[in-house]
Formats: sequence, structure tokens, C-alpha cells
Amino acid sequence: MNKNGEIIIIEDDADDQHLLENVFTTLDYPHKRIYFDSGEDALEYLHKSASRPFLIISDINLPKLNGLELRKKLHTDEALSLRCIPYLFFATQIDQQRVVDAYSTSAQGFFVKPSSIEELTDIIKTMMEYWMRCAAPNNF
Repeated sequence: MNKNGEIIIIEDDADDQHLLENVFTTLDYPHKRIYFDSGEDALEYLHKSASRPFLIISDINLPKLNGLELRKKLHTDEALSLRCIPYLFFATQIDQQRVVDAYSTSAQGFFVKPSSIEELTDIIKTMMEYWMRCAAPNNF
């Protein structure tokens, strides 16, 4: 995990992208944010780029390659898994099976998109503070 790396956000809803960007700007985190509309586009970027992102925040319901499929590909790709990028799901809907499916891919978190900007700000702040303090094998 590269604590200074960019944050990959995979979200196909433009309004949600806009809200997330507003929250990150308000919280004043220095991390560059890169947005993708599909899991396929994010995977292509990660394969072509030598960057070591700080976090991946992904919706589950995505076109072409959904969030669960993307996480499985990242987890089983040796080169990408060695980057130790925390993968967090950020979904509109929650049910037990969806959460079980997410954690079966070795995701590091599952969050539900809240209905207010204040709650969204709290969730993003919690994600960032946790991972900024967390140690990872490639931090040494």
C-alpha cells in the first residue's frame, strides 16, 4: 500500500462521482483521485500503469466488469496483488448475500452509500483515517 498514491474510484453514476469529489475536496486529502465508469477500464489502467494506488473504492453494479469480478481479478493477478491495494466496496444496496459475496473476494471493506452529504463525509473520513494508520507488507 502506497499511502501517498492515488485513489481509484470506480463508479458509473456521474452524480455519485461528483459527490465523492466534493467530499474529498472538502476534506482536503492530497491524494489524486482517478475515476472510472467500469471495472474493465479500471483493470486496464492498473495493468498498464506502474502506479501503486493508495485505495480502490468500487461500486458493485458496474458495466462490463462488475465490482465483484474486478476484485477477483485483482486478487488473483500476482503482479497486481503484490501492490497491496486495499479494495473497498461502496454500494447503494445492501443485503447479507451481497456482503458475503464481497468478503469472499478478500475485499477489505463494504460500505453503504448514505443519503446525506454529512454521512458521506464521515464515511470517507473514516476510510481515509483507517488506511492512513494501517501498516502493510510493502510499507517497509
